[in-house]
Amino acid sequence: MLGGLGKLAAEGLAHRTEKATEEAVHAVEGVVKEVVEHAKEAGEKAIAEAFKKAQQTGDQVVKEVTETVTNTVTNAVTHAAEGLGKLGQ
Repeated sequence: MLGGLGKLAAEGLAHRTEKATEEAVHAVEGVVKEVVEHAKEAGEKAIAEAFKKAQQTGDQVVKEVTETVTNTVTNAVTHAAEGLGKLGQ
């Protein structure tokens, strides 16, 4: 009789241990999922910021190149007009 009770107690302990392990695994899975989600959000934010800075830098470069080209063309046209004006005198 005591052997049967011991076996029953061991089975009960094994069952409770298994359930506790399953609960611990679920808790860890939840924490891992949350950490991964935060990492994903942080990565997406970092990528968005990098693209934003690259876009701003690209916009600045386009602005500077446009100004340089405009100034160069304006100077060339001005010199050409001055040259034509001197020829007409």
